[in-house]
Amino acid sequence: MTPGPPPVPGGRTPEEREEARRTREARRAGKGGTPPPAPGDGPGYGGPPDWLAETERDADGGGEGPHEGRERPAWPRWGRIVGLAIVAAVVVGIAWFLISLFQPFTGDGEGRVGVVVPRGASLGEIADLLEEKGVVSSSTFFQLRARLAGRSGSLKPGHYRLARDMSYASLLDRLEQGLPPDVVRVTIPEGLSRREVAPLTKRLRGNYMRATRSSAQLDPRDYGATDARSLEGFLFPATYELKKGQPVRRLVAEQLAAFKRNLAKVDLRYAKRKNLTAYDVLIIASMVEREAQLARDRPLVASVIYNRLRDGIRLDIDATTRFVARKWSGALTVSELQNPSPYNTRVHPGLPPSPIGNPGLDSIEAAAHPPKTGYFFYVTKVCGNGRLQFARSDAEHQRYVDEYNRARERRGGRSPADC
Repeated sequence: MTPGPPPVPGGRTPEEREEARRTREARRAGKGGTPPPAPGDGPGYGGPPDWLAETERDADGGGEGPHEGRERPAWPRWGRIVGLAIVAAVVVGIAWFLISLFQPFTGDGEGRVGVVVPRGASLGEIADLLEEKGVVSSSTFFQLRARLAGRSGSLKPGHYRLARDMSYASLLDRLEQGLPPDVVRVTIPEGLSRREVAPLTKRLRGNYMRATRSSAQLDPRDYGATDARSLEGFLFPATYELKKGQPVRRLVAEQLAAFKRNLAKVDLRYAKRKNLTAYDVLIIASMVEREAQLARDRPLVASVIYNRLRDGIRLDIDATTRFVARKWSGALTVSELQNPSPYNTRVHPGLPPSPIGNPGLDSIEAAAHPPKTGYFFYVTKVCGNGRLQFARSDAEHQRYVDEYNRARERRGGRSPADC
């Protein structure tokens, strides 16, 4: 027996190393299919078991680790990514919320926006109004900011000149201050004549009646007036704010500017087809304003005026007689009804020479294009709370008049309009 090579101290024999090498190569080749048998192995020999190959590989000090070739599960990595994404989204959401609420990059806004905050309006109503006007971007955030600051109950009503996209902080300061002490507010109701407006301007410097005779800002002839003796009809009714001590002509200038802006919104084509000028429309609108208490009746009153003008019927409008008599309440006397003034439409056919007051936009629009109706008459409706009763014939109208008179007699001469 031929002796083999001497053993290697502390290691494996060359034959053992060669066997381990063949085993590793067979395992690597086996990743793509069935490992080939090692030389000298019999059929069906598939190599040593995994634990033996791994032990040998480790003992050899070479090769890969025991999990080489196995796919690591991916869920821990994707879980971390999803978790980080959720945290980032929460951080971004909180940042957006705080920026929207405290507006560190928003200033005092730009432009000018007129806003009327009604007396008794709630915080929600004020916030919705401000969002509608473009003063704030969010009604909800403005309300939240006001409540967090403890200022929701200190906002004052009034007519404000604000700006678009104001910061919540500066807006709250403005609404808490209310009207500055050096500002005069003049509120002019729709339909009033120059003479009725004059007492409302006492805190301004100058004479309103004199200031409204004429102005370089507006020529009535540009609107079809041939012989206008004043600016009656062009003095737009609204709320105006002026510095104390300013001349009254400053108010007149603002009224005329407001008139031009509002008339530009009105379509006058229908009236022109009826051979009516813009000035004629103002005259009709001034009568509509006085005759109709409710918005729903304005177009119908205008239709009555159009129909009577078309058929050559005298208008018989009490408001024109009251304008002449300077008597806007109480019963008219026979002499007042028979006043020969050209403004008295109970005596003269057609339109009066000029407007009898200063109409608002709704009445101007009603006068510019009223609905087509068969109405020729109207009278105050009994228990109508301001409504009018319209009639197509004189007989129908007379029945309504008799009903009204009987109701007034039952009330001892008091108006039966409100019940």
